[in-house]
Amino acid sequence: MAPSKTMANTLRKHQTQVLAEWLKTLQGDAAAGARVRISPQDLKAQAEEFLQLLTALITSPNPEDRGSAHFKALEDFLGSVSRSRVQQGFSSAETATFIFSFKQPLFAALRTEAGGDANLLADEIWTATKLLDEFGLVTVKSFQRAREEVINRQQQEMLELSTPVVKLWDGILALPMIGTLDSARTQIVMESLLHKIVETGSEIAIIDITGVPTVDTLVAQHLLKTVTAIRLMGADCIISGVRPQIAQTIVHLGVDLQGVTTKANLADALALALKRTGITLSR
Repeated sequence: MAPSKTMANTLRKHQTQVLAEWLKTLQGDAAAGARVRISPQDLKAQAEEFLQLLTALITSPNPEDRGSAHFKALEDFLGSVSRSRVQQGFSSAETATFIFSFKQPLFAALRTEAGGDANLLADEIWTATKLLDEFGLVTVKSFQRAREEVINRQQQEMLELSTPVVKLWDGILALPMIGTLDSARTQIVMESLLHKIVETGSEIAIIDITGVPTVDTLVAQHLLKTVTAIRLMGADCIISGVRPQIAQTIVHLGVDLQGVTTKANLADALALALKRTGITLSR
């Protein structure tokens, strides 16, 4: 059901009153619980822009056309509002309230415009409800997409921070691993190590798995891939932090680590790396 001329006339004639009542509700919600995350000026600017875009859509020749420029402009605006709400720490429910709270002042204005015509009022309220519910869904979907983008970016940053490449000595690098080693993290580990090997010209890389809780077949395969990539760059690799439980697990799984140098702790791995590079330490 397309928005009628009655709704268009209502928005034009009662725009000031509708906006004032809507802002009162929005500002009350924004200040609830002393969690003011958006200024009254920004809130007013967003409300005014939404009202202008909605009026332009309803008064357009074909308001039902979801591919029209007016509808696209309103969708883009709601998407920008949702993204800003994500950055400001709003929930999806609080973001959707921006649209749903507009119903009360709009319905009140429609009641005034319809006069005593109950049938007209019912039709107008039903049409307005469907329209605003659709825009509410657009807002929630945009919010979810924006939040997923933030979460994915944060996960990527955490993965990068959790795989620091440390220079222990000239020509010797170390990568302490903490947590589970999966495919995504293996890729980051390889990229970080290979980049650092090229940058520093290091000959030996130590991968310390002391902080890896468990080693299964998949984790072992990821380690072997990393070792292979390091060797292809002309460097050698030592795996340290092989505890008795991990050693038993690797043997039980039948994983072939022949040709891979392993040590029980990082100190032993560093001592071996220094020996291979011809460096002797003495007290």
